[in-house]
Amino acid sequence: MNIHINPTIAEADVKAIARSLVPELRSREMQTEADRKVPAENIKLLAESGLLGIFRAKRFGGSELSMRAHVDAVSTVAEGCQATAWVLGVYHAHDYIIGHMPAKAQEEIYSTSPHQAVAAVIGPRGKAIRQKDGSYRLTGFWPFASGNAASDWLLLGAQVFDEDGNQIDEGDFAVTIDQVERLDDWRVAGLQGTGSNSVKCTDAVVPAHRFVSLPALLENQTPAFADPDTPAIYKCQAGPALGMYICTSVIGSAKRALEEFRRLVPGKMVMYTAHISHEWSAIQQAAGKAASMIHAAELIAYKMADDVDFWARKGEKMPMDIRARIRAEICAVPALCRDATQLLMRVGGAAGLSLKSPIQLNARNNFAASMHGFLLEEAGYEIYGKVLLGQDPGTPII
Repeated sequence: MNIHINPTIAEADVKAIARSLVPELRSREMQTEADRKVPAENIKLLAESGLLGIFRAKRFGGSELSMRAHVDAVSTVAEGCQATAWVLGVYHAHDYIIGHMPAKAQEEIYSTSPHQAVAAVIGPRGKAIRQKDGSYRLTGFWPFASGNAASDWLLLGAQVFDEDGNQIDEGDFAVTIDQVERLDDWRVAGLQGTGSNSVKCTDAVVPAHRFVSLPALLENQTPAFADPDTPAIYKCQAGPALGMYICTSVIGSAKRALEEFRRLVPGKMVMYTAHISHEWSAIQQAAGKAASMIHAAELIAYKMADDVDFWARKGEKMPMDIRARIRAEICAVPALCRDATQLLMRVGGAAGLSLKSPIQLNARNNFAASMHGFLLEEAGYEIYGKVLLGQDPGTPII
């Protein structure tokens, strides 16, 4: 696939660029769901538009923008297809992580293809043994590798042990797609279009330079944080940034459901009553409440983005109270959008149950997004509450 990429899109243009893709993405929204993966045509759109490269260094064809640009891009793309937006968000996350790997690894990854889209399972689910020569042997099974059908490279998380069996680190390894087996096991009730099939490997050999330590990344201790020439996008606080990459698509998805609700409801009778839908107070309240919840989620997302960008540009570690607040708010955003779309589906009438309806599709997708382990609202609120009350947060992922 020969793709021309505009490597220097401006931050002010991101939202308009994303908006221009919405009609075409909507034309394949249900195909994406049925195919259980993002179509190649959608990946091509993201690459050619420059949206794929928002968090990529300019020397590798990216634009080095910001977390606010990420919110603009992903939330707007989700108005066309949430599965595509979810995958775009995780590709941004993986570009961020790759930016903390040695230059040799970055060059190997991005020289493979001008539209390289890197999939990943960041959590340390696998096991790696460090060899005497510094290389690693990687073994494991990784579910939820969103967007891996379009990837030539993956980042896979693992605990790291020495040859005597002592755990010495944990982090992410860059591997080529031919080093892993892709399974066809992503048959789910929400976000099915993300193509989040599992991958596995046994004793895959990974050179030393294709590893980044997760504890070092979380605590601003990778070489990239210390280098004054590192683009600000790679100096984002890792915990808040990694959460934001996966929480943003729900906003556009909820907007899509609300738009369809407003199109569908006017003029319909509420069966077995004397009401016309748009004149019934219950429908009016639902529309107002859902719209307000979606707007609140959007405001929260932009506030989080601005905080992440502010501290990244300062080149300083984000204060713990802000990190903890964002740890809760990355959960609040999908919860608000989940509840808004569920409300619209419940009161909008049986037409919303049709498998052709964007309302049911986005209601299911938002419910699924809110179930992601990093986005569980009870966990996010507990962690924030612990910090507010002067206790240890109980997790380094903050």
